[in-house]
Amino acid sequence: MHIVIVGCGRVGSGLAKELIAEGHSVAVVDKNRKQFRRLGPDFSGSTIEGSGFDRSALEEAGVARAGALAAVTSGDNSNILTARIAREHFGVEAVVARIYDPQRAEVYQRLGIATVATVTWTIDQVRRWLLPSELHTSWTDGSGILSLVDRPLPAHFAGKHLSGVVPNDLATLVAVTRAGKPRLQPGEMVGQDGDLLHIAVLLDQREALDHHLASTEGDPS
Repeated sequence: MHIVIVGCGRVGSGLAKELIAEGHSVAVVDKNRKQFRRLGPDFSGSTIEGSGFDRSALEEAGVARAGALAAVTSGDNSNILTARIAREHFGVEAVVARIYDPQRAEVYQRLGIATVATVTWTIDQVRRWLLPSELHTSWTDGSGILSLVDRPLPAHFAGKHLSGVVPNDLATLVAVTRAGKPRLQPGEMVGQDGDLLHIAVLLDQREALDHHLASTEGDPS
């Protein structure tokens, strides 16, 4: 897939290098050409000096054939304008904008523009570790019955096989994030301090799941 990234700061450059490593073609747009140094000498994608809301710059970046675009500059207005142009004028299907203002992000989400609210995400991540007794929900289905919740691995499960962390009749352990990297097939893993569990659970089982994970009686043998 061809992907256009607008903004070559820490997020944009890191994203560009990861996508290139995964085999995608990438074009990076930034109004400050010095920012392209973040990409390193081995970057095989293309770089375009210009603004994301400049249609000629986007066209040079190949937006007409792009399957996705990420607007990740440091300006909310620029990111939203870029996202709208990409989606509404060029018809790019997958478009996401980085937004610093949480309230503004909610507005654009309702308008159908995918946003990543940096402040909201950071607050959530900090709370996740400050208050490990709280059960955090990262996704809920349309019915509101099924949720994907994130839960730090309780200390008494460290060193134990994760296959026994959650009983099958209570919920399903879907994945584990370890050292910042998500991993599937968690049942084959042994728990480590700092693991973040991603668990699918029904609404009426959330309280029981929370109690199970907090109780030493739930410690797998």
